[in-house]
Amino acid sequence: MNSENTQHTPESVSPKLQADCGQCFGLCCAALPFAASADFAIDKAAGEPCPNLQEDYSCGVHLNLRSMGFKGCTVYDCFGAGQKVSHLTFSGLSWLQHPAGAQQMFDVFVMMRHLHELLWYLTEALPLQPEGSPLQTKLQAALNETQQLSEHAPEQLLQLDITAQREKVNTLLLECSELVRAEALRQAGGSSAQAKKYGRGANLFGAKLRKANLRGANLRSAFLIAADLQGADLRGADLIGADLRDTNLSGADLTGSLFLTQAQVNSATGDQATKLPPGLLRPGHWTD
Repeated sequence: MNSENTQHTPESVSPKLQADCGQCFGLCCAALPFAASADFAIDKAAGEPCPNLQEDYSCGVHLNLRSMGFKGCTVYDCFGAGQKVSHLTFSGLSWLQHPAGAQQMFDVFVMMRHLHELLWYLTEALPLQPEGSPLQTKLQAALNETQQLSEHAPEQLLQLDITAQREKVNTLLLECSELVRAEALRQAGGSSAQAKKYGRGANLFGAKLRKANLRGANLRSAFLIAADLQGADLRGADLIGADLRDTNLSGADLTGSLFLTQAQVNSATGDQATKLPPGLLRPGHWTD
């Protein structure tokens, strides 16, 4: 599921959390399932290699994924889990070379992707807090712990309670978010009725929010599919887990938005006037 763009990360994020498909054994293309839909042209079961996957683990239709009905591939990001599982966890032995261990490798990849996503968010959160502050110290400890977990052997990784780890990290990320968003609202001169109207998991499917003042809003896990956010102010808004598929971000200001990923940006639409956080690329399918 190679992205149509080279993945770029915020300057504070390690390149190790950046997907490098050339160093991966095509794990997302084999391990993960997908169903025929607007995002995928065909059905594929988990553990079944995609028919477009080549013997060298590259994608045979990489340059034409969207036009051939594989838009979902262009918005997937493993946060660097693929190359880590391929060359560190399994020491360069691929599932094709060792078919008997293929399922274990696929299961470990899914677990590693969870861990690397947490590492991404924690690394982004660290510089948002004052140096040496209690919360930054907790964030650093959580990052160190998650990093250590990601270096475990396959058998240990598969025994990990990833739900508990995600909950532990999310508690810290939420605390960070609340402090940063409060400051964003303070700098804006007070609270915004629109920004305070929404909360985690808000159902904004197809919502008309053109030029909305959502500065400092909590849009964690919000459903913004096909929403109109043209010209909206999303500075300091928390977008962790928000579904931005076909969201219109033309002219929107996402400067300083929290926990926005390249995959989310790739799933949306926008234009040259869209302001993105540093380190995120303007997708090739966006309008001029």
